Amino acid sequence: MAKAVLVVDMLRCFLETGHPLYAGDKARGIIPNVRRLLERELKAGSRVFFIGDRHAPDDLEFKMFPPHCIEGTPGAEVVPELAGYAGEVIPKKRYSSFFATSLAEELAKLKPEKLVVCGVLTDICILHTVADARNRDYEVEVPLDCVASSDERAHRFALEHMEKVLGAKLVSPRTRRLKPARFEPSPAVLSGDTADIYFARTLEVLKREKLNPVATMEVFPGRAGMLCGIEEVKALLASVLPEGNRKVWALAEGESMARKEVVLRITAPYQSYGLYETAICGTLAHSSGWATAAGECVAAARGIPVTSFGARHVHPSVAGVMEYAAVIGGCHGCSSIVGARLAGLEPSGTMPHALIIVIGDTVEATIAFDKYMPSGVPRVSLVDTFKDEVEESLRVAQALGKRLKSVRLDTPGERGRVTPELVKEVRARLDLAGFKKVGIFVSGGLDVERINLFLESGAPVDGFGVGSYISGAKPIDFTADLHELDGKPVAKRGRIPGVTPNPRLKRVM
Repeated sequence: MAKAVLVVDMLRCFLETGHPLYAGDKARGIIPNVRRLLERELKAGSRVFFIGDRHAPDDLEFKMFPPHCIEGTPGAEVVPELAGYAGEVIPKKRYSSFFATSLAEELAKLKPEKLVVCGVLTDICILHTVADARNRDYEVEVPLDCVASSDERAHRFALEHMEKVLGAKLVSPRTRRLKPARFEPSPAVLSGDTADIYFARTLEVLKREKLNPVATMEVFPGRAGMLCGIEEVKALLASVLPEGNRKVWALAEGESMARKEVVLRITAPYQSYGLYETAICGTLAHSSGWATAAGECVAAARGIPVTSFGARHVHPSVAGVMEYAAVIGGCHGCSSIVGARLAGLEPSGTMPHALIIVIGDTVEATIAFDKYMPSGVPRVSLVDTFKDEVEESLRVAQALGKRLKSVRLDTPGERGRVTPELVKEVRARLDLAGFKKVGIFVSGGLDVERINLFLESGAPVDGFGVGSYISGAKPIDFTADLHELDGKPVAKRGRIPGVTPNPRLKRVM
């Protein structure tokens, strides 16, 4: 079954300056993202519907809003950047794309597996369209980088409502674009040194008894979350399972999983994989815990980029997979080199307090950073080392001018941490000085509660750096059970013998 992509109100009246309901530069900024979405979905065989306002000159809606998108005028046209893509145009006169339009009829014929809804405004036509789609029992995805509003607070409320009340899935742009990572099983794992000893002893007994049935093992989590680590597990299985006698089904990296849902099923000679049950469960447990925590932060941020800063909180041998998991969870990037390499990204970072302390001045350190770092490295200055954050922000902005992308606030707990009021003051002072395009990046002890605090207070944050909330996340327990031996259903007490149905599983090996 195909997907259907609903492109809502990507019209000149909302996305070009000079019109009375121009939604602003942030809304216009989603146009390239929508283009990439359309190119990807059209290539995959999805159907596209361009749904947009087309009002009569005396429409009653104009009692609430200025006249806009009047039929036959340029304002009612799809923006030129999107107009060339194949898709059916459906006019509407009210907020929902389903109300008094042909959309429901078209979708009934298409029978799509899910709807992808993008466009403007998040809190008006996107919200009402998603509500009507969910009332019709469609599975709905909302790509976070492809929706926008003229009111940031209303935008965040609408996203939260669509996810928590309507059941739509908010999709991180980073997760969609990631290519599968390439993992190599370590010698310690392949040798069995990381296994529980009873599995090694079990294999010794079975070898001596010449018992090696084709066994089906199923793996499931103890609580709901986001699956991660499956690519690493697949790499292990590809190394140990016999090519001519193996079948593996799995959910994909980054998919949501329910409690006790089978996420992995292996059918192969038991001796080929029995030693690795510990590694399989452990890999999925930690990686899924990290990814789930990252996803919670990303969801709380409602489209504001989140970067993982957690490498310093874990043993270096797992720093890479931890930060890879954070990216799978939706983080825009990560600070460690090895984690970024696994995720296929450039590492993200600003500058440490150490650089500023050694050089002796924030501005001089920022100038030196700008002098020696490649042009592709964003110029983000840490502004809480020696002087007041507002003063330091203005000093580095004046020194670097247009080359400065952002300032980073990382005020320590001894000084009260970063607060929404501080962010607002820095923003106001930068704006008054003419540095409206300099962003504000916040880090230091952030978690879901603190991210919500900033957004609910209306603090104009452009990015969050999250460390220990992700790196210290509780693992999700995974259990592995045998359910078949040589095609015959088996199970221990409390489990149901035979293969557990899960139509979401895909054959991967």
